[in-house]
Amino acid sequence: MKRFWTNVAIDAGGVITLDSKPVRTPGRALLAIPFAALAEAVADEWRAVTGEIDPRAMPLTGLANAAIERIGPDPASFAAGLAMFAESDLLCYRAEEPPALVERQAHYWDPLLAWARTRYDIYFEVIAGIMHRPQPPLTTSRLTDAINARTAWELAGLAPIITIGGSLIAGLALIEHAATAEEIWRAIELDEDWQAEQWGRDDLSLAALESRRRDFDAGVRFLELI
Repeated sequence: MKRFWTNVAIDAGGVITLDSKPVRTPGRALLAIPFAALAEAVADEWRAVTGEIDPRAMPLTGLANAAIERIGPDPASFAAGLAMFAESDLLCYRAEEPPALVERQAHYWDPLLAWARTRYDIYFEVIAGIMHRPQPPLTTSRLTDAINARTAWELAGLAPIITIGGSLIAGLALIEHAATAEEIWRAIELDEDWQAEQWGRDDLSLAALESRRRDFDAGVRFLELI
């Protein structure tokens, strides 16, 4: 679809409008955003369209669509999918060698685990290797409660951060301001960065990195605007 509108505005109900006509989600719900800063940022994405609409250039619109029609009707079910990462959180699976990688993982991951232990009064099973080891039931229960407590809009912003990194703890630390976005990014990309340092990156891996970073940054900005 090519751009067909001249003016982009936000009505009194937070609905994005194009030439006074409301924008709708793919499921035909109104694109109504109850946060002024986010609504303005989404409107800016529509204002920036030149030529054909490219959804990849409108990540905040995509996350708002998800919050409204995918998550909003049943936030608990969506949260349950993110809660599954509590059982296999990236931060709990460590390298056995080389020592430099082991040390780097400890440097970036241990503070996040320490924060979560104190914040939720829980214990983590941390292992060397990739064989699954269940976390204590109380740990998964309290982390599940923590993600369940988030709104549909918060879940929309958290989803790319948690899924890209494979870490529920990282997402919770970010939204509770226990770590900066850049600290979280370094933590969840640590293994990829290590491999790149050893072997370099080809065009495919660079494209994948750029895509992950774009989605991560969109999730972070979305959370900042709500």
